Amino acid sequence: MTPRSPGRPGVLIGRAAVLARAQALLAGGGRVLLGIAGPPGAGKSSLADWLVGQLDARHGTSPRLVAQAPMDGFHLPNRTLARLGLAERKGAPETFDAAGYACLLARLRAGGPQEMAAPSFSRVHDAPVPGAHRIPPTVRLVICEGNYLLLGTGAWAQVRACCDETWFLRVDEEIARTRLIDRHTAGGRRGPAARQWVEENDLNNLRLVDATASRADYLIRLPPDVPPPAPSRRP
Repeated sequence: MTPRSPGRPGVLIGRAAVLARAQALLAGGGRVLLGIAGPPGAGKSSLADWLVGQLDARHGTSPRLVAQAPMDGFHLPNRTLARLGLAERKGAPETFDAAGYACLLARLRAGGPQEMAAPSFSRVHDAPVPGAHRIPPTVRLVICEGNYLLLGTGAWAQVRACCDETWFLRVDEEIARTRLIDRHTAGGRRGPAARQWVEENDLNNLRLVDATASRADYLIRLPPDVPPPAPSRRP
């Protein structure tokens, strides 16, 4: 896969497999971290879930060689957002514990003999799920995904430094808008409220994230003739 090229599923699986094998060249038993960045609605979590499933199918799930550590698990709790006056900005960079995420990624990259855990995020409950992703010491590749992996400010710069390779998943704004409205509608916001949230919040975040694309190692846009990976099965 060459920089700034469109991606096809088979190529992406192959590249991720190369990264997993490359870990064998590392000294000290560390891990390789692959970061998948991109705007809200691009399909990052679906792509990460799909890659893990494909790599598990190739190499088996015992012992496990690949796991996930998504950014969304580091959403600040709703109560904290309300206290800080950030409830209406949920999803913006300042509504995440970026320093906590960077700390976890640094520990995952270093490896060690102990099993570790990473939180996920439930769209059903609109809250983080502690310990949802179990990462045993056998894991060699950790897939990290989230909007702000390439943001260069504050603790987000430390997140980028932890990733050995980064992909940026591009999406047309109109496609993202439709997906996001559908997502918020399924989550309980109806009609105008869902559209207003997307226009006033999500699309501002999308444009901020799009501005970080040049910092990625590879830019990926799945061609229209390639079906997207299966939807993420989040709790």
